[in-house]
Amino acid sequence: MAQGGEPRRVQAYDGELGAAVARAQQGDEAAFAVAYRLVQPGLLGYVRGLVGDDAEDVASDAWLEISRDLGRFKGDGAGFRGWSATIARHRALDHLRRQKVRPRPSALEQDVLDLPGPHSTHDQALEAISTEYALELVRGLPRDQAEAVLLRVVVGLDGPAAARVLGKRPGAVRTAAYRGLKRLARQLGGESTDKGMTDDGPRTLGEST
Repeated sequence: MAQGGEPRRVQAYDGELGAAVARAQQGDEAAFAVAYRLVQPGLLGYVRGLVGDDAEDVASDAWLEISRDLGRFKGDGAGFRGWSATIARHRALDHLRRQKVRPRPSALEQDVLDLPGPHSTHDQALEAISTEYALELVRGLPRDQAEAVLLRVVVGLDGPAAARVLGKRPGAVRTAAYRGLKRLARQLGGESTDKGMTDDGPRTLGEST
């Protein structure tokens, strides 16, 4: 189910990703290209949620560091996604400090009203987050919720991995992700967003397992 916040399609790549990273650490450039292909979409989405239009440049800086420090990485495919996200986050925060700005909400209320179809469920909110439009909505969330949603849904990290990236407890990150997704689902579809979520609620998402 999508309630945990990690798209299964992302998780399915972890075996291939881990193997590619291992080969890349032995100098296989083609394998590094495979790792890049598997990680870049989620990583770019995460960075775009933090810095907006400058995401391409920030992500490029992150990949330069990833390439340079690849030999120091130890772990599997899921670990590589978390490690890459940590590097990308540092580069994004550096960028924001240089620009003396923080992520700002976007006023897209009319766009929400104009969305076609009954986007009323939590799962539909998750599916929509890969779009440019939804990334703008994510940027309108409180900072802790935005980062938790981006890491769990766009990058595909589990609770403990996202917590390590953010330097927070897993329970706090899961709760922030739950609240952010609930708010997004409301924006995307109105009042019936709690279906499929209230059975688990903050109690489940607040666990630190």
